[in-house]
Amino acid sequence: MIKLLVADDHPIVRRGIRQALSETDDIVVADEAGNCAEILEKLRQNQFDVVLLDLSMPGRGGIEVLKQIRGMQLRVAVLVLSIFPEDQYAIRALRAGASGYVMKSCEADVLVRAIRKVAAGGRFVSEAMVEKLLGGLGKDVEKAPHELLSDREYEVFRRIARGESVRDIAESMALSIKTVSTYRGRILKKMGLKSNAELIHYAVENEL
Repeated sequence: MIKLLVADDHPIVRRGIRQALSETDDIVVADEAGNCAEILEKLRQNQFDVVLLDLSMPGRGGIEVLKQIRGMQLRVAVLVLSIFPEDQYAIRALRAGASGYVMKSCEADVLVRAIRKVAAGGRFVSEAMVEKLLGGLGKDVEKAPHELLSDREYEVFRRIARGESVRDIAESMALSIKTVSTYRGRILKKMGLKSNAELIHYAVENEL
């Protein structure tokens, strides 16, 4: 039996996942978590085979908690279930230690296949993502400006592009205002931009 920890801050999403998996005879939702602190506490208290992780978690976000889970050196696979397109976050998630990445818009049978595969020690991404990853092998591909950002910088970039203030970002990511301002400066420098307006325009133009 595959024991699953469902980590999403929306109860209705967690309920939907339970329902989607209710017809399987080898997967059980053993517990749920609604924020990053809860995820880590549940993992300390119990043993799971797979963590189904939403990237948009309250606090520092899914990528950061993913790194923390890996730092705990647990024998648990992490499958990211996200609203964000694969080309925005999949590679970052895999590099941070995820075993797979699926979209929340996927069919239930795809989610079931993904859970089974990562629980067995495999990796799971869509065929389109596999082709993109293989297509980049052996090529000196020039990275887009936003791909030069660290995971933390990318999260701050995404929040600024969404219209959040420095103060709001600091509170939601548990950082100081000064630290967020420093990240903002690095982001603008790395991306060759001069203002938040240019940053937002870039995000919209590149569908980020």
